[in-house]
Amino acid sequence: MRFPLAATLGILLWAQSGGAQVQAGKTYPGPITLAVDAARAPQRIFHAHLTIPASPGPLTLLYAKWIPGEHGPTGPIADLTGLKITAQGRTLPWKRDNVEMYALQVQVPPESSAIDVELDYTSPAELEQGFTAGSTATSQMAVLSWNWVLLYPAGYPAEAITYRARLQLPPDWRFGTALPVASQTGNTIEFQPVSLYTLVDSPVIAGRYLRVVKLTSPGAWPPAEMDIAADSAAALEMDSATERHYKQLVAEAATAFGATHYRDYHFLLSLSDHVAHFGLEHHESNDSRTRERSLIDAQQELLMASLLPHEYTHSWNGKYRRPAGLTTPDYSEPMEGDLLWVYEGLTNYVGDILAARCGLNAPEQYRDYLALTAARMDNRSGRTWRPLIDTVVAAQVLYDAPQPWTNWRRGTDFYPEGDLLWLEADTTIRDLSGGRRSLDDFLKSFAGPPSLGRDQVPAPAPYTFDDLVNVLNRVAPYDWRKFWNDRLWSTSPHAPWGGLEASGWTLTYDENPSELVKAGEGVRKLVNLEFSLGLTLDEDGRVLDVAFDRPAHQAGIAPGMILVAVNGRAWSREVVHDALRAGKQTSTPLQLLVRNDDYYSTVSVDYHGGDRYPHLVRNSRPDLLTDIVRQHAPKAP
Repeated sequence: MRFPLAATLGILLWAQSGGAQVQAGKTYPGPITLAVDAARAPQRIFHAHLTIPASPGPLTLLYAKWIPGEHGPTGPIADLTGLKITAQGRTLPWKRDNVEMYALQVQVPPESSAIDVELDYTSPAELEQGFTAGSTATSQMAVLSWNWVLLYPAGYPAEAITYRARLQLPPDWRFGTALPVASQTGNTIEFQPVSLYTLVDSPVIAGRYLRVVKLTSPGAWPPAEMDIAADSAAALEMDSATERHYKQLVAEAATAFGATHYRDYHFLLSLSDHVAHFGLEHHESNDSRTRERSLIDAQQELLMASLLPHEYTHSWNGKYRRPAGLTTPDYSEPMEGDLLWVYEGLTNYVGDILAARCGLNAPEQYRDYLALTAARMDNRSGRTWRPLIDTVVAAQVLYDAPQPWTNWRRGTDFYPEGDLLWLEADTTIRDLSGGRRSLDDFLKSFAGPPSLGRDQVPAPAPYTFDDLVNVLNRVAPYDWRKFWNDRLWSTSPHAPWGGLEASGWTLTYDENPSELVKAGEGVRKLVNLEFSLGLTLDEDGRVLDVAFDRPAHQAGIAPGMILVAVNGRAWSREVVHDALRAGKQTSTPLQLLVRNDDYYSTVSVDYHGGDRYPHLVRNSRPDLLTDIVRQHAPKAP
């Protein structure tokens, strides 16, 4: 199609920048209507029609770029397709900004009061990763993230733009969401008008096989429920004990924080082997996706035990109390993640202990997890050059970093190392207060009362590092600024041990893998030799990662190589472990035949320590850890 010359010149004249600066206090005139047709979700196509009130002249429309909770510019603009903009029945030319790829510019013609936008979002094929930009739909279920299927006018805060959304689902599909529903006719749902902020923060789960589990008593406020969609009816058969644990989770979180900051909470749980697996927090819900049999297979259930407690904790820490650098007015302004060690690190610690307090993890299972975390962080060779704070600031590039060389590069270590750091903060508070206070007192002061009122809309309460230090000092006076800076900026070769030792436990190694290690190997099809030879293999013998300066790396093995034979015998999981055991009785190095691209070579690995797996054992100090993970709330009904 040829553009009229005048229209083309108009676009060139006003297309100077990616969008207008957001002005606080401005309200966009009139609601934007958004109709999403998800009837073809099994084909991974979501069609949207927007009607956007607009005045004649230049208009910049933005596609959401910085997605809350994903901590990076992850908006899937590449999958926005079929874009067509019209006004009064006439097709309008549009132009993408030359620098800001998420900004689209259009000239609204004279005498027009609105434009219509048609677009398609094409979800990636199965097993592609990337948070909500990854695979999200199967033949039986889907999760809709509203930011995929909308554009919004530049220059206005997300809170100041109102959307009236409608969703059409495939026949016989049911849905769950925290988004307030106005009405439903057949498979078409009308939602109440909400701000762009609330809309993007309220995904919808839907599917043919969907189960709703009420987690609070009838009439209790605020209510909470699980909305579980799966690729089969069998996957939904969660047993009554697990259901009680999730009910207890709601009670334990309310007890830990002393308040709630949502009106109606929904655990949106996807059970499928054909969608990207992750958890993403929202203020009144969470979008958590894991393997299809995670509620009915013991090993898979063990691996997902802390997933929902983690995302639920974010309703308090991350969505309500939010770092100032992550509290942006819209989705185009870059986020600053220098406090992700609180946002994610504290959440990791609290989520894990809530999983134990509610019964999803037994105390010994929590200790196994903590042992594995401590050992993995202590064996992270990259900590000698990269301080933890840099993994925080660089999170937006580390989330998508490849697995090979993670041990040397470091990844988003502020999650697991957060367990160790906040355990140390917990034990320090207990020590300073003579046992009268704990991190639970900090949680109540930092993210607790007052609870959200029935007529209030959830909103963040931003904080800075100074605010955090001040709250900690009110709970237990101490030089908390130095406490955190010493640990965040350290390049020590060892993980921070203070909290683990002070809690009454010490890390040790033996030849017996914990049930958690066995589950990780079995479900993920791995051979975990990271604490012995210093490498991890997949089921085909491919080296996934090596630990710098550990025996395998010193012998010349690198990620991507393939282990072919051990001591002259074709490799297998059993052959490797037999060789490690035998190696303890001899001084002869292991002989590993490896393939590197098209070449084969035999390398000698001078290691005689046998299998090594981490565990916690009691030391001479009082057992604080058992008190930390015991049930704190009254038993849920």
